[in-house]
Amino acid sequence: MTIQNKNVFITGSTRGIGLAIAHQFASLGANVVLNGRSQVAPEILESFQAYPGQAIAITGDISQAEEAKRMVDEAIERLGSVDILVNNAGITNDKLVLKMTEEDFESVLKVNLTGAFNMTQSVLKPMTRARQGVIINISSVVGLTGNVGQANYAASKAGLIGFTKSVAREVAARGIRVNAIAPGFIASYMTDVIPEKMQKAIVANIPMKRIGKAEEVATVATFLAEQDYLTGQVIAIDGGMTMQS
Repeated sequence: MTIQNKNVFITGSTRGIGLAIAHQFASLGANVVLNGRSQVAPEILESFQAYPGQAIAITGDISQAEEAKRMVDEAIERLGSVDILVNNAGITNDKLVLKMTEEDFESVLKVNLTGAFNMTQSVLKPMTRARQGVIINISSVVGLTGNVGQANYAASKAGLIGFTKSVAREVAARGIRVNAIAPGFIASYMTDVIPEKMQKAIVANIPMKRIGKAEEVATVATFLAEQDYLTGQVIAIDGGMTMQS
């Protein structure tokens, strides 16, 4: 798929990896939909003015099915289509399982996994009619390996991988491709709160001995959008953390 002039909806794209993905697509000539649960700051929209395409903001809660459908319908009304969906929005609520409440567990799955389902289901009908489309799900290496204190987050991201592979099988014959990215330790607002001592311990376990950049994840997203014969795959961008011998 040629990215230029395509319409890309990126959930959770007001900061971090989501915002970097939006900038990467926009730099290649795509029109982008910026999304968050609260209003997108004017300065964020202004940062897209130098690109050739449009950048619009659509706010809403992806964990609510009716909100997801409303947002997709609005994007189609304003841009004409949603050609590429990036399910990036996610939250954490880290606790050991012994201290984790049912709400702690379900609230993370509701956004990270059910939210991706809601958005995917909303775009699939128009994509099926067009017989083309790309869906990219942002998972995590903890969905592949697990992590102490993140049973809820890891479960949501592992579920997203299974969801990716299942949907890819369902829609491949209709010209729709579905892939996932599993970022490792990437510099972002989520990692900024990790104590420095813990960050050093994490970096020591990364073969490349450095933290990744959001922009590096973004280049994988555009790569997946462009590759017409690639579907049902999970690309780990993690500095070698999950490589297999």
